[in-house]
Amino acid sequence: MPASRSNHCFALLASALLVSTFACAEPPAPLKTQAPGYFRLAVGEYEVTALYDGYNDLSPGLLQGLSRERIRALLARDAMNGERVQTNFNAFLVNTGRHLVLVDSGAGQCIGGTAGHLLENMKAAGYAPEQVDSILLTHMHLDHVCGLVDGQGKALFANATVYAAQAEADYWLDQQRRDQAPEKAREFFDVAQHSLAPYRAAHRLQTFLPPASPLPELKTEATSGHTPGSTSYRFESDGAAIVFIGDLIHNVAVQFAHPEVAIRFDTDPKEAVKARDAEFSALAKNVAWVAAAHLPFPGIGHVTRDGKAFNWAPTVYGPYQRADKVPFIQ
Repeated sequence: MPASRSNHCFALLASALLVSTFACAEPPAPLKTQAPGYFRLAVGEYEVTALYDGYNDLSPGLLQGLSRERIRALLARDAMNGERVQTNFNAFLVNTGRHLVLVDSGAGQCIGGTAGHLLENMKAAGYAPEQVDSILLTHMHLDHVCGLVDGQGKALFANATVYAAQAEADYWLDQQRRDQAPEKAREFFDVAQHSLAPYRAAHRLQTFLPPASPLPELKTEATSGHTPGSTSYRFESDGAAIVFIGDLIHNVAVQFAHPEVAIRFDTDPKEAVKARDAEFSALAKNVAWVAAAHLPFPGIGHVTRDGKAFNWAPTVYGPYQRADKVPFIQ
């Protein structure tokens, strides 16, 4: 047999054996893991990192102000389950170059296995809890404060000072008010007091009266209604801005289209609706970035106006870079 033909036959045989080997091999097992839960955004010279703490499912019946049928229709329009709506817990880091600021701390160990991932995602993002020097609380509900401590009540952010509006602290940290509250509501007081206890003992809980600011890099605004001292925080750098709005909104499918819809967790539903409409109206005009605690991760985007309603334009994934430095092709 000529050498060229012999080589060709050997090549065919080798290829057949290789195909046979791969055909018989077991497929790889599914990995069943997700990418680390963080997302970065440049806001001027400030670096903002969204951190995924977890989620739980909420009943659409918690939303108040529209018929059950209309709420179901709005959820269906966004392909959401009409019985259980996944609701995220988002927290945020802001590195200003002077301070490393954490906005809210997630649900920690208070929810169960679907939450409490803040620290692992913070570390995956390249930061350590001991580097955080300032923590801003939009309010003191358990899914914003429980991540401040571990299961034994020890502070997880050893070098941080916690800042909250005076009205918020006066409400949730008042033992007499807790004792007079309905039994089902006492857990909210208990969790807030437990989560803040080590910071209070170390004299690292400080309060302020909006629009006064605890840090020079930010502005504060009272947006009470969801809770008595709910607060929004605005950071501005080099012509760009981002506003952290906490729980001004819980459901992306319903409350942008119908900002008049409240949620059962609102302390004062009418004031909560009023605060949302006022804040969203302002945000739609000034085109600042918006960061929300319960919108789909990373919870960052823009609010735009649509008549009496609003729209949510979520950020898109891409490299970390300032928008004004990106090449523009015309």
